[in-house]
Parts: sequence; C-alpha cells; structure tokens
Amino acid sequence: MNKEIYITFLRHGRSRADDEEVHEGRYDSPLTDVGRAQVQARAQEFLSRNFHFDTIISSTLQRTHETARIIGQLLNVPIETDPDWMEMDNGPLAGMPRDVAAVQYPKPAFRNPYEPCCGTGESSWEMYCRGARAVEKIIRRGAGNYLVVAHGGILNDALRTIVGAPPSINQQGIVFGFGDTGYARLVYDPHQHLWFLLEFNRG
Repeated sequence: MNKEIYITFLRHGRSRADDEEVHEGRYDSPLTDVGRAQVQARAQEFLSRNFHFDTIISSTLQRTHETARIIGQLLNVPIETDPDWMEMDNGPLAGMPRDVAAVQYPKPAFRNPYEPCCGTGESSWEMYCRGARAVEKIIRRGAGNYLVVAHGGILNDALRTIVGAPPSINQQGIVFGFGDTGYARLVYDPHQHLWFLLEFNRG
C-alpha cells in the first residue's frame, strides 16, 4: 500500500496590493483580473498534466482562497482553510503604502530572528515555527496528494523547515523564488524520512 505523501505548494496569483504598491502580509487583498487569469492558466496546466489532489488546503486570506476556489472548481477538489498558512503578520505595515512605510518604519540595519516585525508583528522564528507546524499537520493526515495554496513568505519557511535551513535572518539565507502561481511539488516517505523535490516552477 502506498504510504507516500505528495504535497504541492502553490503561491497565489497577482493581487491588488501589487498594483497599489502597498505592503501586503496580512492585508487582505483580492486577486486582480490578471491574477485570476494566471490562476486559470495554472489550473488548466494542472488539468492537462492529469494532476490529482485529494484536498486543497488554503490560507484564509482572500487572494489565496480565491486561487484555491478557481483551481478547486476546475479540478473538482474540496477546499479546506488553515490560518497557519497565512502570510507573515507584518503588524502596522499591512496595507501601508511603501513610501509611507519607509518613513514611519525605516528598515533597521539589522533585525534578529526573535524581534517582532515593526513592534507588533511576527518574528522570523514565530513564522518559521508556524510553517513547521503547518507542514506537520499535513504529514499527520497520512498518505494522500495535497495542494497547499499560500503565500511566498510562509511557503519559504515551510520549505526551509523541510530542507533543514534556518529561518531568514535579516532577509539573508536561502530563498525559494515563488512568483505569481509559482509552485513546488514534493513527496515525503514517512517511513524513511525522505523528502524528494519533484519539480519547482517559479511562475
């Protein structure tokens, strides 16, 4: 009996915050028309390649849930939400124009991984641990094929926990370059603790 756990990590399509030039994070920005078209194209690709998913697990934010809904409808896959897959809690930066943020919250020369973002947001370690917890919950579901629709930051931390890399410290270290609807396909053998990266598409 197949015990392997297949996970595809997918970043959402282009969101309105990209056009507004504001910090995103927990800012609940919907997809743009461009973003919806990107997701439709990715869903069609998955369909043409005969990808099968048992469940879609989505962040609770609009841009991811809408992405999940478009794919779920085309591929006929049920959707669940899990707030652990939300983007970094960036505190007061959420929704703030970048030029305003540069004045009110100038980037420090160094921010250690225990320090919360802008005083009230998450620290790098908090987000990293959340990524580990989110992955663990999928592994505990057992054998299956799961599509996770989430955000670039949390997907990076989830993958860092998988490959054994530390959290990003002062925006340094390993980065997985997820663009709009970029994805990574992996398989995990829980009986040997073996991860295989099957495919990485930047989007």
